[in-house]
Amino acid sequence: MRTVFLDYDTVSNGDLDTSRLEQAASGIRFYPLTADKEIIERVSHARIVLINKVQLTRERLEAARELELIAVAGTGTDGVDLAAAEKRGIAVCNVRGYCTASVVQHAWAMILSLTQHLSQYARLATDGSWVENEKYAVLAHPIRELSGRVLGIVGWGTLGRGVAAVGEAFGMRILVCNRPGAAPEAGRVSLDELLAAADIVSLHCPSTPATRGLIGARELRLMKPDGLLINTARGALVDGAALARALREGRLAGAGIDVLPQEPPIDGDPLLDPGIPNLILTPHIAWAAREARQRCIDEMAANITDFLQGGRRGRVI
Repeated sequence: MRTVFLDYDTVSNGDLDTSRLEQAASGIRFYPLTADKEIIERVSHARIVLINKVQLTRERLEAARELELIAVAGTGTDGVDLAAAEKRGIAVCNVRGYCTASVVQHAWAMILSLTQHLSQYARLATDGSWVENEKYAVLAHPIRELSGRVLGIVGWGTLGRGVAAVGEAFGMRILVCNRPGAAPEAGRVSLDELLAAADIVSLHCPSTPATRGLIGARELRLMKPDGLLINTARGALVDGAALARALREGRLAGAGIDVLPQEPPIDGDPLLDPGIPNLILTPHIAWAAREARQRCIDEMAANITDFLQGGRRGRVI
């Protein structure tokens, strides 16, 4: 059985235990990275292929004549041509729920940093401002308590619920958005209602035809001027140019963004400008706690073992 992990170094920097993967797929070969020109050769005789960022297009799948299973290191399967895989009878499995604690932690790190203006106050403490003008250094940026404020959640899955639970611990009131493109549900509000009422809006929905461009110029105008927007879901949910304008013009107090439509943003992105005020931009790391990454590859191992025993654990197709 030939098994290859095409881009292992995008999951690990040498800090993970691979014993379960090696037990599930004896003789597995770990490639640190795989360039586009190397993919076809490396999958051509593989029975099982593990990927994180590598793209498995129709052409590449057609070259993999012995391929039976694609195991994805994460939840998103955007990198696999699922229609081509299904036509070929190739199973695809992913991993769900492995990084909930890590993503919740990251979302709240951004919320708290923006609310407390941590980077700005850290600078004032060390650049001489505190010594020269104590009143200015202490009151330069508005700090507000979260207790009693409204946290709006768009995407009421495991991650959205996890972020909401922390908000409740801070004494916040939770609003849940109706699923974009679906019928209204009891106890939820429309997106427009949520944007107008929430002090903090946190996005946790997948990228689908109904959610792409979900937050654009019109939606940002509905938000409170002192509101915060947090996106740890998918970059395509937010119009980056519109968000950059809203922040520059002071129509939004801040934003925490962990995802962009193109990653890495080799063609540029409006949110890469370091001059945008009150923006925290991170390179899609909300999922990347060591414990979460270890959980991910252990779950991949369990999916492979189950597949070889005839099961459907973690199956997408």
